[in-house]
Amino acid sequence: MIDTSKILYLIPARGGSKGVPNKNIKLLSGQPLIYYSIIEALKIADKKDICVSTDSVDIKRVVEEIGLEVPFLRPDEIASDTATTESVILHALDFYKKKGIDYEFVVLLQPTSPLRKVIHIKEALELMSEEVNLVISVKETDANPYYLLYQENEAGLLDKSKEGVFTRRQDCPVVYELNGAVYVIRTSKLLELGYQKLRMKKYLMPKRESIDIDDLIDFKIAEVLMEDEKK
Repeated sequence: MIDTSKILYLIPARGGSKGVPNKNIKLLSGQPLIYYSIIEALKIADKKDICVSTDSVDIKRVVEEIGLEVPFLRPDEIASDTATTESVILHALDFYKKKGIDYEFVVLLQPTSPLRKVIHIKEALELMSEEVNLVISVKETDANPYYLLYQENEAGLLDKSKEGVFTRRQDCPVVYELNGAVYVIRTSKLLELGYQKLRMKKYLMPKRESIDIDDLIDFKIAEVLMEDEKK
């Protein structure tokens, strides 16, 4: 059983979104997008264990209006398009370590998953075991590579991206797609091995709650789904 007092809930929210300007604080169904991740985190964690990592003064202001302190502004070197999520996690862990706080786990909650609920966070946490370093949320992909996906070969012709002879999609092996909603990471193994070498286990989420906001079309879809919830 995970000691819940040893979990850092990290919400990464960079200010420089190119596809949708100020995406993380753009209004969705009347609230800033990041609001939905903060509210669900507050249902499972103390405020002191929730960290919004941002480089944006505007995002900081909105988060503090919601009622959560932003402990730092992310430095420029991990606020660019090329900055990795791993670097953001390590920066936050180092910030708290210097304050004498060592977290055993990080739960990463991307603000672009507004339909993820606290139950999904709890269920993902329950899947963490001694043999697992990373629990990662997924959905069953709509674009099965055994059936739908092709890549261009050197001759300019299309080859299947995954070999297999299937005449019906339902006969294909199940393939999972990361949905970005929940990551549960064992800190010691992240520091020892790096993110790419972590042993991972899937946490399967329904398609509806797996929406990941990337563009204005996703905003529209999410708004329709959220309004439907209210009926």
